Amino acid sequence: MATVRVLAIIGSGETSPTMVTAHRELIARLGLTSPQAIVLATPYAFQENAADVSARTQRYFADSVGLQARVAAGTSPNADPAMAPPLIPPDEEDEARQAASIRAADWVFAGPGSPSYALAHWQAGPVAAGLRDRVLAGDGLTVLASAAAATAGRFTLPVYEIYKAGGAPRWLDGLDLLGPFGLTVALIPHYDNAEGGRYDTRHCYLGERRLTVMERSLPADAAVLGVDEHTAVLIDLRTSDVEIRGRGGVTVRRSGHSVVLPAGTRLPMAELRELVQGIRRAAGGGDAPEVTEGTGGRDPADPGGGDGTAGDGDGEMLPLPEIMAAAEQRFEAAAGTRDADAMVGVILELETAIGQWEADMDEDQGTEQARALLRGLVGRLGRAAQDGLTDPRERLRPAVEPLLELRAALRGAGNFAAADAIREALTGAGFDVSDTPEGTRWQPTATARSADA
Repeated sequence: MATVRVLAIIGSGETSPTMVTAHRELIARLGLTSPQAIVLATPYAFQENAADVSARTQRYFADSVGLQARVAAGTSPNADPAMAPPLIPPDEEDEARQAASIRAADWVFAGPGSPSYALAHWQAGPVAAGLRDRVLAGDGLTVLASAAAATAGRFTLPVYEIYKAGGAPRWLDGLDLLGPFGLTVALIPHYDNAEGGRYDTRHCYLGERRLTVMERSLPADAAVLGVDEHTAVLIDLRTSDVEIRGRGGVTVRRSGHSVVLPAGTRLPMAELRELVQGIRRAAGGGDAPEVTEGTGGRDPADPGGGDGTAGDGDGEMLPLPEIMAAAEQRFEAAAGTRDADAMVGVILELETAIGQWEADMDEDQGTEQARALLRGLVGRLGRAAQDGLTDPRERLRPAVEPLLELRAALRGAGNFAAADAIREALTGAGFDVSDTPEGTRWQPTATARSADA
């Protein structure tokens, strides 16, 4: 059995390349060769592809992290496809076994899906009891990400009902796993989401306007705890230390006022609690720490290392859109210098990145767009190979330069008509000939390069 007790809350990217390092380091804390690891499939159990999501999640942790995990009993979808959700309710004996399994596991993971669906099956049941026991007095790693992370606060955002179905903005009662530590919060993952472009999808697709409305319905002692995408809050429940890892930050917000804790921040739980309480006092007019307006997160103008690493120096991969932009830039540079090896290298690295990002269960980082870019780069490489990647002047020099030397001699002898005839012949053959103070320069046009190839 593990001798650590850590709660990890991940804003998104829990099965993406950006979180591999964090997962590996967390599992290393267990100090176990073969940890007992379980996946709670409930958040996505209503989906028709639930079995595939489970299999891909298990494959991600096995291949990328080296962890063999099983799907916890009672959290997978109905065996009979003709039966619609909800799940078949377990009897008391099944519930007892399920709770015991959650308590005894070295590592428990729950991720993408629907927060409201998860709560409907977890609340007042063996999962909620098992998770509370793990957090308050148990052992092991508890990893809640995306939809599952949204259930950890006192209040939970029913994102599907609001964002997809147009329901009225409202809160659900959450599991309140953080309440015993003095954190009365609504936990919002995907806090810095930007995939909507001009449409505001920040704050887990709520947008600023709806979050502002929903804040007004929170009680006076509650705040919003926003966790950015590809970001993890690691809470060591034995030492009460809090660490923020990943590409974004964590925002403590009350009535539109925010304090942003960037990746790399380490602080005691008591300090985080005082920070939340300080935000509350600020809203009521009392003393408070300095606050900043806005929602926080990583500066989009500073995406981190340009070499494919994350902004916090962990060596984690960039999100796929940033990988695509970097690939285009590197391919352009390689094409400009006719470096075939570098062009091929960019294509192979992009193909690898697409394969790694396809494992992400929670969000589509743009794999179809990346495949389109990959096809485009392959096409450009093919055209470059057809035109010739070496400098065509080296091949054409033995034919062109003797004619230019003859032209110079004719001009020196005053036979300008013959010299002009040579220049016109070269122009007709597809060469640009320019007379400069430094001498005559020539450059093959596309026509000349095609004929040479």
